Amino acid sequence: MTLKEFFTEHPKAAVALSGGVDSSYLFYSACVSGADVRAYFVDSAFQPTREKQDAERIAADIGVPDRLTILHADVLAYDEITANPENRCYYCKKQVFGLIAARARHDGYSVILDGTNASDDQSDRPGMKALQELNVYSPLLICGLTKEDIRARSHDAGLFTWNKPSYACLATRIPHGEEINDEKLRRICSAEEELRAMGFSDLRVRKRGETGLIQLPAEQFAKAVSEHAVISKKLSKYFETLALDLRPRKSN
Repeated sequence: MTLKEFFTEHPKAAVALSGGVDSSYLFYSACVSGADVRAYFVDSAFQPTREKQDAERIAADIGVPDRLTILHADVLAYDEITANPENRCYYCKKQVFGLIAARARHDGYSVILDGTNASDDQSDRPGMKALQELNVYSPLLICGLTKEDIRARSHDAGLFTWNKPSYACLATRIPHGEEINDEKLRRICSAEEELRAMGFSDLRVRKRGETGLIQLPAEQFAKAVSEHAVISKKLSKYFETLALDLRPRKSN
């Protein structure tokens, strides 16, 4: 099945838009197919502000800013999420997509879509269980499109997200079993934004006790070493100690 065929079968749908590569291309494809589609971005403590800005930008670039709805989720209000069990993503997805589904139904949309693609590991994603329970469709997966395919098609379509690094929510920086709270998330987010302002990209700062573990692609190691004094000064506001993970991040 092609995406065009999918949207012929599902001509009216709601898209969960994260502002990332996959959901942005899905939203674009739905729009150019002529489908009646509305995108929903869920703003929460697990996303930095720039993700919402990217969602707003992609809607504007496609030419349909009026088709984007911003929703707000208080994910830290749920003990099953803040306790941070290994299946935390299941509980979070249930809340986030439940919120999208409720608003979408109110707006007249009964079909919900997400950006899961054929490169995603289906066997080790607790959140997939939540999507299945909520009857969320994943057109990119259904059509067999890999991350490489989506980046190439996004480039051809002129979408700025085509080479955007993959992003996982801030909660993934905190080890399972350690309580998640707003203060920890803010520290992690601020540390990562400091590094981005210095020119680093595709990075993570993971909380390991009071240590901030910096993860970078291999090609950025030399810059991190040469600018270690500046990094230490900027990030010491957020962590007592800092460490550079010598296992390079792999981009996808």
